[in-house]
Amino acid sequence: MRKFISIAGAGILMSFASPALADEEACAAAPEPVVTLGFGSRYTDDSKSRSEIDDESNAEVNAALGPIDDFVRDLTQIANNVTKGDGDRVEQADCAIAQMLTWAEADAFSELNTITANFSIGSRLGAFAMVYRQVVPYATDIQARDVIEDWLGRRATEQMTFWEEDATSGAKTGNLRAWATLGINLVGQIRNDPIALSWSEWSATYLQCQALADGSLPQEMRRGKYALHYQLHAVAPLVLTTLLLEQQGRSIKGVCDNALDRIVAFTIADLETGEASAAYSGKEQSLFDGTEELESFQMAWLEAYLVLSPNPDIDAYADRFRPMSNSKLGGDQALLWSGTGSDG
Repeated sequence: MRKFISIAGAGILMSFASPALADEEACAAAPEPVVTLGFGSRYTDDSKSRSEIDDESNAEVNAALGPIDDFVRDLTQIANNVTKGDGDRVEQADCAIAQMLTWAEADAFSELNTITANFSIGSRLGAFAMVYRQVVPYATDIQARDVIEDWLGRRATEQMTFWEEDATSGAKTGNLRAWATLGINLVGQIRNDPIALSWSEWSATYLQCQALADGSLPQEMRRGKYALHYQLHAVAPLVLTTLLLEQQGRSIKGVCDNALDRIVAFTIADLETGEASAAYSGKEQSLFDGTEELESFQMAWLEAYLVLSPNPDIDAYADRFRPMSNSKLGGDQALLWSGTGSDG
């Protein structure tokens, strides 16, 4: 059996590395909650395209967000075990809830002191919400659930306010807003909050309608050698939010002349050569110049897209990347959307 152990956070997950171990070891304590974030941009001050990375600043951002992302990965692995039924579902669900409660009681992320910290929290909000929705059907601590939901609700309200009032004009049409939209939708569903759900419906529509005729996203195409990277980063939350809205009876499928299908088609096609993004940005793309390699987690949204828009050609294409998992999307995507999951 596959063992789920995160290198950075192995101590948190050892209790649930396998069903046998789950019976032997108690739930570990949550890591220290992250309440305050105040880092600057990853990019150099003179990088108008936000594509020239400042190594020192980038390291500071990674150091600040690392403990959050480690915790999210560990929680996601527990949540996926719960969803699959590996081990004692109630025991593991209660452990995840107890760990999240520690952060909720500390009011994690309540002090975001820079605009870049606010930009970064939307995807993490969504990740916690994806964990919560997987484990909550099996959790027994009703009071803890109320505290966690109130915490998620406060963060979602703050994010809606931020994106309406304080975000920069460019960012308001970009991938970070898309991630915040996904998080707000998930929290809205968890809390049955019509304001959050309506905002996410409007925001997801607005973002998709930015797409050009060929499916490229103008805000991402300005990002120099990272244009395709950020187009890809935008697709994931756009797809999942659209699928969630469809399931919630708030369909936006087909808006703006089937914008999402065009966005997906552009992205998949350009992942072959990067030439279209290079033509827009004037730079050879990072996925082709040796800077980075395409990884399966970046394509994890394909499982949700195939539920939303079945397509045999895209299904066959997805086989290149399966099994696909992304902790910010709730982990094992086949498990969450097609009900099959992965064992290898």
